[in-house]
Parts: sequence; structure tokens; C-alpha cells
Amino acid sequence: MARLVVLGGGVAGHTTATFAAKWLGSEHEVVVVTPNAKWNWIPSNIWVGVGRMSKEEVTFDLAPVYAKAGITYKQAKAVSLNPEGSDATDKAFVSIEFTEAGKEGQTENIEYDYIVNATGPKLNFGATPGLGEGSNLGEHTVSVCTADHAVHASEKLNEAIEKMKGGTRQKFLIGTGHGMCTCQGAAFEYMFNIEHELNKAGVRDMADMKWISNESFMGDFGMGGLHMKVGGYVVNSKVFTESLFAERNVHWIIGAHTNKVEAGKVGYELLDGTMGEEEFDFAMLIPPFAGVGLKAFGKDGSDITATVFAPNGFMKVDGDYTPKAYSEWKAADWPKTYQNPTYKNMFAAGIAFAPPHIISRPMSSPNGTPINPTPPRTGMPSGIIGKAVAHSVTELMLKGENAHLHEAPMTKMGAACVASAGKGLFDGTAAAMTVFPVVPDYETYPGTGRDTDYTFGEIGLAGHWIKHILHYLFIYKAKLNPGWTLIPE
Repeated sequence: MARLVVLGGGVAGHTTATFAAKWLGSEHEVVVVTPNAKWNWIPSNIWVGVGRMSKEEVTFDLAPVYAKAGITYKQAKAVSLNPEGSDATDKAFVSIEFTEAGKEGQTENIEYDYIVNATGPKLNFGATPGLGEGSNLGEHTVSVCTADHAVHASEKLNEAIEKMKGGTRQKFLIGTGHGMCTCQGAAFEYMFNIEHELNKAGVRDMADMKWISNESFMGDFGMGGLHMKVGGYVVNSKVFTESLFAERNVHWIIGAHTNKVEAGKVGYELLDGTMGEEEFDFAMLIPPFAGVGLKAFGKDGSDITATVFAPNGFMKVDGDYTPKAYSEWKAADWPKTYQNPTYKNMFAAGIAFAPPHIISRPMSSPNGTPINPTPPRTGMPSGIIGKAVAHSVTELMLKGENAHLHEAPMTKMGAACVASAGKGLFDGTAAAMTVFPVVPDYETYPGTGRDTDYTFGEIGLAGHWIKHILHYLFIYKAKLNPGWTLIPE
């Protein structure tokens, strides 16, 4: 019997583990190590953050699902990897620390034949003074990155609405909390869901709403922007996004590195090198992402973390990490199989793999401060990559080390994004977009980097219905209910 260990139980890890368990059967063991007791459909956290869904509607217990799938589940966080074993064993192993109630702080070494790193990101609130401490949210802002954060955000939003009903004007500031953030899309959704709720509460005229982002232009979203068909015409995402902001009277500050958060005020640096301040009564600022901080050690105990992981803590895979000028970046630089180049029994999936470079044009201020979005790796790409990695590992375990490796390059991958702009059965809206490919390929698609026949978007009520349906569909799939394998990633 061989053992596959999957680190992380989010979209990528859960997809990898459940498909691998199904394909491997009882002859091999699948182990999931994740610090969380519950699975969270993160895209719906924005609705929790405005009080339109409860925490219970976006989460479920992992233990019964993994028991049903025959997966060994350990509620713990991975601490370090020993891919060569140690002086006590020739077997590769991962060291974990339990987070389960009653076992907190206990440690265990788990030997593995194959391992998939799907740990996702560390929410690096500590990168910006005042935004938080380490991975913990600070006292001045809110977040929708976790279900618990979103509950807290909803409570603070209700307080702001009550103040407006009482005649006190409120300033809302939504966006990114650092010059190297990703996930602008989540902030975008939350901004417009707040705007929608303020209208429904009859207090929109008492609110000043402002967007702050590290994007060099509106609609970059960490993808370098895009050209897409809207209503039969090809438009760029800058026009699309600016039009929506103008329509809903939301102002913006772009090209901004938020460098300080204080009570009711943020400091920022712009791409032109100037410094500014913005006051707020309510702020939701996405933190930058980093790897979770896994260490790696050789057989002799030497630190080989730099061999396995990039400086940002994400795992190196089969991408080209050679430092290059922006003009030399190519689609071929991006990984295909997500296999670690040094240890062939090690893979990464979802946010846990290290991108070879950013997608947007690299930018910095005259002061030398980098201000540009880092690459998004959202739910759909994470699920597709997780399934491809499950295919590869399964075949390696069943057929041996020369088995075929499956590919899921983001340069040949399409993705659908449904960005909510307000929840409501009859008055909700969402921007429904498809992008192909996720990472632009300017050699194949000169000028745009993407196929405009498969890159398009529309905003309206239908988009909201789609997002609402997808919420229930993906939770149904994640619970491994009958027919779950038929639902695409």
C-alpha cells in the first residue's frame, strides 16, 4: 500500500484528495492534513460579509465527508518537509502540528510516497503596519477572507448602516492593503455588494464610497487587464470597470501601495512616488498573500527550504523561474504538471505553487517600491489544477514512476468568473465573464494575449442567478453527494 498525503483542504486540496481517493480505491491510502475543521466556499464569503448568508451556509464539517470517501483526516497544520527522510529513516515524511480540540500542539511525522502541497496562502496582514499582526486581522479594518472574518465584517457594516440611519455620514474604503496584493476581485465584489445593501437600506446618499488598489489601471485584476466582447463589441476591461464605478458613484485611487493603517485613516504611496492619506469609517482591505511558511530539511538535517520553495514561500514546480525582463516573459514559462523539479514525488496545486512571474506589467514608484498585483489563482483554476495533479499522482501510484503526467497550464486554461455586484433574487446583479487563457499568450494571440471569441462578459441579473446556483452546486460537489464527479471544476 502506498500513501498520498495532501496538505490543505481548500478547493485545490479537497479536489485532489477526493478524486485520488476515488481512483485509487482501498488499495492505497489518502491522507488530508488541514488545520480547519470546516470546508469553506470562499466566493460566497462576500454575501456573509453583507449579512445575506450565514456562516453555516458557506461551510460544512470535513470529518464526515472524508470518512465517507475513505480518506484519513488529520486536523493539523503542516510544519516542515523531509523529502529525503532523516538520519532515523530513509522514508520521506512531513511533520505536522495538531489544531484539533484536545490535541492542540501535539506533533506527528507522517511518512509518504507522494505529497501534494495545497496549503493555499498565508493571509499576510502583518506586511502592512496596522492592517494586522502576522496572519491575524487588525482592529481597524474588516476582512472577507474567511467565514469568521465575514461575520465580523457584517456586524461592522450593520453598525455603519445604523449610524447613517441616525444621520451620520460614513466613508467606505475598499480594496487592497498592500502594493503586492492579489484577489482584487473579492474586494471588487464586496464593494458593490455594500453599495447594493446601502441602496436597499435607503442610506446610499449618506455614504462616500472609494476604491483603493495597487492596479496601475482599473480592471487590471492581476491579469494585466483583458479585451473582451461585451454586447458584441470588443472592449477592454478598463472601460468596462470604470463605467461600472462611474454608474454607481464609486471613486477610486489606483496605483497605490497602502503602507500604514491607523484608526480611521490609511497612508499610501502612489506610482508617481507621492504620499497620501485617506480617511475612512469602514474599511475592508485585502491583505497580501504569502506561502504558509513550510520549512524543508535534507537527510542530514540541513535547511533546504530555498531549494523547495520560492522566497515568497510558495512551492517551486515545473515553471521557468529564471529572472527575466518583462519583455522576455513567455507563456511557456508557466508550469504544466506542477511537479517539483527536485523531488519528483512532490506536487503543488492551487495557490500553493509559485508562479514564475507576475502577469501584470511590473511597476514601481521612483522610491523603488513595487506596486503591482500578483497573479490570481482563483477557485476554477485551482480546481482544474487539483484534478490534473490527482490524475498524475494516481497514475504514478498505480503504474510506476514512468506513468503519464497530466497537464493543466494556466496558459491553455479558460476560466469563468462571476463577480457579484449585489445579491437579490430580482434586483441582484453580477458581472459574468469568461477568460481564455487565464495567463495571456501574446505569441498565439498577438495584441490581446487572449482569444476574444472566448473572452467575454456581461453584467446583469442573469449573472447573479448563475453565481447563486454555483454556490449550491459547488457545495453539493464538495460534499461528495451523488453525481459529484459530473460537476465540472
